Amino acid sequence: MLASRFVPRALLGTDRRLAELAADLEGVDVPFYRTSAEVMAAAVGFHLNRGVLASASRAPELSVAEVISGARTVAVLEGVNDHENLGSIFRNAAGLSVDAVVFGAGCADPLYRRAVRVSMGHALLVPFARAASWPGDLGLLQDNGFRVLAMTPDPAAATLSEAMPRLEGDRVAVLVGAEGPGLAEHTMRASDVRVRIPMSRGTDSLNVATAAALAFYERARLRG
Repeated sequence: MLASRFVPRALLGTDRRLAELAADLEGVDVPFYRTSAEVMAAAVGFHLNRGVLASASRAPELSVAEVISGARTVAVLEGVNDHENLGSIFRNAAGLSVDAVVFGAGCADPLYRRAVRVSMGHALLVPFARAASWPGDLGLLQDNGFRVLAMTPDPAAATLSEAMPRLEGDRVAVLVGAEGPGLAEHTMRASDVRVRIPMSRGTDSLNVATAAALAFYERARLRG
């Protein structure tokens, strides 16, 4: 959080964690409230925790135009309303050279506590924005030179290994949908290419965060 655009208001933690974070907190003008491990467990809701909580103010929302400026690879989500999946996508994005995340219709709040925790804090660091028009803002991406890849289990779609090398020199937006319904048909029609991950017989798809990670990796691998 201290490296993000979200300004902390207060911290709550144990003496041990305060000592461990002393160097990081030097010069940070926020109160640190000390408490016991038992109170921390009650506040967090479970015993296995990192011993510190922070409260922060929400930063002003960024626009899609702001987060894609200078980006080469972005993730675009539709209907991803599970906080654990959302957090995992942010963690994958940070680790696999995705520059920003754009939310379409029906997505959960990336600043919900569980999403931030599962993301290992990367939901605070990877720039994100909500589309003002959906799926209209896919056109904004395309107008800015992005090729939009819609992930789908459709066997008629190009495979990831076929499609991604053709876009090596392009700006790329990886579009994923909610588990179960996937992407809406009108959203896929607005994309440039439909892409699938070949699956073993009897399984038609992967978890959305896993599927996104494979696409992110293939993109990062080709970019070197």
